[in-house]
Amino acid sequence: MSFLKRRWYRENGYKQVLIVAFPLILSTGSWSIQQFVDRMYLSWYSPDALAAAVPTGILSFTIVSFFLGTSGYASTFVAQYTGAGKSERIGPAMWQGIYFAIIGGLVVASTFFLADPIFDAVGHEPAVKALEKEYWKYLAIGGFLPIGKAAVSSFFSGRGQTYPIMWSSLAGMSINVVLNYILIFGKLGLPEMGIGGAGLATIISELISFIILLYLALSGKNNVKFKTISGYHFDKLLFSRLIKFGMPNGIQFFLDIAAFSIFILLIGRLGTPELAASNIALNISMLSFMPMLGMGITVSILVGQSLGGNRPDMAKRATFSALQMAFVYMGSIACLYIIVPQLFIYPFSANADLVEFQEIKIHAITVLKFIAAWTIFDSITIVISSALKGAGDTKFIMLAIIGLSITFLILPTYIALEIFDLGLKTAWSIGSAYIISLTLVFILRYKTGKWTSMRVIEHSNHF
Repeated sequence: MSFLKRRWYRENGYKQVLIVAFPLILSTGSWSIQQFVDRMYLSWYSPDALAAAVPTGILSFTIVSFFLGTSGYASTFVAQYTGAGKSERIGPAMWQGIYFAIIGGLVVASTFFLADPIFDAVGHEPAVKALEKEYWKYLAIGGFLPIGKAAVSSFFSGRGQTYPIMWSSLAGMSINVVLNYILIFGKLGLPEMGIGGAGLATIISELISFIILLYLALSGKNNVKFKTISGYHFDKLLFSRLIKFGMPNGIQFFLDIAAFSIFILLIGRLGTPELAASNIALNISMLSFMPMLGMGITVSILVGQSLGGNRPDMAKRATFSALQMAFVYMGSIACLYIIVPQLFIYPFSANADLVEFQEIKIHAITVLKFIAAWTIFDSITIVISSALKGAGDTKFIMLAIIGLSITFLILPTYIALEIFDLGLKTAWSIGSAYIISLTLVFILRYKTGKWTSMRVIEHSNHF
């Protein structure tokens, strides 16, 4: 008991990790609940709407992820400045992320005009394709919002002040869940919009969440200490450092999501039941996966603060504490996926046509077994890679994703499905192998210890 008590209360032990992680877990968890409810409503609306929503959402997020991964990396700068005691550099670091977010938002918005060529090339069934195009246009218009929110969130997350992020996310989720129901099904006298209603609800809820965070960050008290208003100037040198360290993170994020998008799109060519089942299983897995991202952000924060204060031993301790908690959490979830898969699938089948949904359900149970197998490896990957990112080791992570996604995911899946026609089980076996390969490579990199000597912030006060 004394052993557990010591690990609970010590610096960067279980308690400190949970204090920072809890709001972030609720924040990322609220996003997954939002997506889960969104897809559940669409499954009630029509199987085609469900089949269209996830690949379109993933493809859109693939583009957004590059800019989000770069703008949000300002949190590592904030964390290391916090550890180094340079509070006056925190506001300017946030603003460089915002400037990059504006660029990203304009690029994403321009993809509004690419809906036809993109989904004609994907080649899904005509009814699904029409819905994909409609949903895409809404997501393109609102593309700036998650990117900008990531930049503003960095001001809070990098300092370990994560409750504002939680409250803004919960507010956005609540608004989204209500608006989804109203707009998809046409309630309160509004027209029935179907999948377009889901897109519009996303834009409105993200806008409100962004405004809440920005208002809190720009308070007079924060400006006095952190220069959140007076530090708005474009800082060429600081912006360049954000690009140097943040862009590999953005590229890695983009390639990771892109590889998985291609994986899902290839599965979609097997047929609508297989695609819908994979979408359901993925949405179920998001309920456990997204909170793990909150834990990953926590690791990056604590590692960044520790290294900013030149305390690599505390960076390692934070990583180990998070790793142990993640292992217990994801292991428990994996067991539930195997033992009671029907419990997770039920919300999607509740209001669906039972005969039409039966084939989808069988496939979804199969996919959940594969997801259960890789969840533990995925949790290790998230924690270890987050520690490396918190130090600034983003280039290695980027190169690892490039090599492994091509050799262990995209090419094997294409060969298995398009050439040998091996089906759903083979595809998800390949996906599991990819996750395991990432885990092993990141563990080996972490054990070299090279990351402990890395910093993203300047070493002097000449700025």
